[in-house]
Amino acid sequence: MALFGRKKKEEKKEIEPVETAEVKDTASASKQEKEELKPTAQMPKGGDEHAYGVILSPHLTEKSSLLAALNKYVFKVAKNSGKTDIKKAIEKMYKVKVAKVAISFGRSKARKVGKYEGEKTGFKKAIVTLIEGDKIDIIS
Repeated sequence: MALFGRKKKEEKKEIEPVETAEVKDTASASKQEKEELKPTAQMPKGGDEHAYGVILSPHLTEKSSLLAALNKYVFKVAKNSGKTDIKKAIEKMYKVKVAKVAISFGRSKARKVGKYEGEKTGFKKAIVTLIEGDKIDIIS
């Protein structure tokens, strides 16, 4: 057991301390300084944090690919989002105009693995209809 304790102590020594002079107090920072503190490198271009919290991923199935020909696109969305949130998020992320949003729920399903029983989580999906002329390239 002593060998494990020594190795952990050696690893802790390798970690460099963070300089406290660079850390700013966000409560007293101005609006411009707060924008500089936001981690923008982690987000794709074309949206904001709220939009990427509402739209989780495109829902790619055979049926959704057939709907794409009718200018309708299917997305998995956050469970607490509404139609107006989804509309604003799609318009920000993809720079298109949304004509209609329909919401449906994928139900949770019971699953068994051996003697263990569980439940596969359900999800909320949105079918977004765009105005004519607009298009979303989901694959790239």
